[in-house]
Order: sequence, then C-alpha cells, then structure tokens
Amino acid sequence: MTAKIIDGKAIAQEVRNEVKEKVTKRVAAGKPMPGLATVLVGERVDSAAYVRMKQKACADLGMTSFHHPLPADISQDDLEKLIKELNADPKVNGILVQLPLPSHLDEERVLQLISIEKDVDGFSPINIGRLAQKGREPLFVPCTPYGTIYLLKKAGVEISGANAVVLGRSNIVGMPAALLLVKENATVTIVHSRTKNIEEVVRNADIIIAAIGMMEFVRGDWVKPGAAIIDVGINEKPDATKKRGYRLVGDVNYEEAAEVAGFITPVPGGVGPMTIAMLMANTLRAAEIQQD
Repeated sequence: MTAKIIDGKAIAQEVRNEVKEKVTKRVAAGKPMPGLATVLVGERVDSAAYVRMKQKACADLGMTSFHHPLPADISQDDLEKLIKELNADPKVNGILVQLPLPSHLDEERVLQLISIEKDVDGFSPINIGRLAQKGREPLFVPCTPYGTIYLLKKAGVEISGANAVVLGRSNIVGMPAALLLVKENATVTIVHSRTKNIEEVVRNADIIIAAIGMMEFVRGDWVKPGAAIIDVGINEKPDATKKRGYRLVGDVNYEEAAEVAGFITPVPGGVGPMTIAMLMANTLRAAEIQQD
C-alpha cells in the first residue's frame, strides 16, 4: 500500500473541538447557545439515524437542538408553516430539513423557504447560486462537499492547478463539490452516466471525488499514481463474516486504489464524520451572523 490514509474521523474531531471551544467562549460571554432545528418527515430508518447523530453532536458541543418529527403524509402547507415559524424563531440559528422528502412534497419549494441566514445545509438556491458565481461567496457551503475540500487541504493536497474529476452530479455532493474545486482553481471534469470512456477520464485525474453511488466502481488501474482520492460513497457489500451480514464500502475499490494513490479516504471513517462536523461549524457560523 502506497497511499497515505486521510483520517476523516480524526480531522472531524479537530473541527468539533474547535467548534466546542468557540461555543463555550460564546456562552461564557453571555451570548445564547447556538440552536439547530431538525425536521424529519416520515419514519425512514436511515434518515432518523442521521438526525439522531446530529442531535447528539449538538449536545456534545454545547448547542441546543430542536427536533420536529412530522408524519409522512403531512401537507405541503403544514410543512411550509413550520419552516416559516422556525425562520421567525430567534432561538433557532440553523434549519435542517432531512432529505429526501416524501414524493408528494415539493422539496425545492421547501428549501427555498428556509432563510438564507439559517440555511446551514447550504442547499438554498441562493447559496448554491453564490457558490457558482465568480467573486461571490455563499453564506454556507453544503456540508459533505465542504468536508471533502477540507480533507484535501488538511492532507496537504495541492488543489490549485490540479486536474480534478468528480464522479456524480447530485445537488447534494457532486455539483457543489465541483464548484468548490473550481473556486480552488482546479480544472474540473464531472463524470456521470452519459460520460464516454470514463476510465480514461479518471486516469488523468490528480484528484478524484467519488460520489456516484456505485459500489467499488473506480478500480485501481483507473487511478493515476500519486492521485488523491476522496470516497464519498457508502454501500453495503455482502460479507458473511460480519454479524450484520455486510460491510460498508465506498464507490472506490479501496484495496486496489490504495496501492496506486498518494492519498485516500477509508469507508467508513473518511468523509462521513466530516459531514456532521461541518454542519456544526455552519450552525456556529449562523449564530455568529445572527447574534454577533
């Protein structure tokens, strides 16, 4: 194995420690605790687990969390009413609507309703629009792409001037990650289901961001020697040796790629911990914007 492992768990803990220290100082100075409102529609097991992790992070870092569990059949009007109430509540600095929403709800409209100053997920069309425009900065960057770029920088990877390939073009990861790389002066190619000769495109990459949702899709012989790989994927691979019958793997074949790459994130323990750490950083920033 030649690749240096980028330890997302350790780096995320550093971010959390910094946030906790700043929150402690804020409270000691008589300022309100930062508050995060989570909105969960329905009873998806994975979504509920993610929300619990976010609530726990708030508690660990000295923040307040306000949880709003809603029935799966809630009407658009009732959901919008809640968002407006949270926008008006000064104790709530950040609003996080756990995605995806049930199909009968207009997700885009819900995201547009969230106050830009409380959009700690960074999904507001205004924040994304600012991210896409040269010379403008969003108030908040989507947490997973934010964590991805942070990992590259902490590892000492040179982004400026690098050829970067992003596999996947989702609004949550792929597109904002590509925009962030452009802001860092990388030359960016986005690979998707209609891309021809994907292997050749990836082989030219100095930086690979894999967020395509396909288990171990990127093979070792696709990787340029010394390239930096950030694996955002999380997939369940059958494994009879595990109690639960599977193990988690990414969108990159880790064993193969680690023999060629210069840097690589593991799955789990890479990008995952960074997402919540960056959400906490965004929530603190929201409090500072609104209350300082």
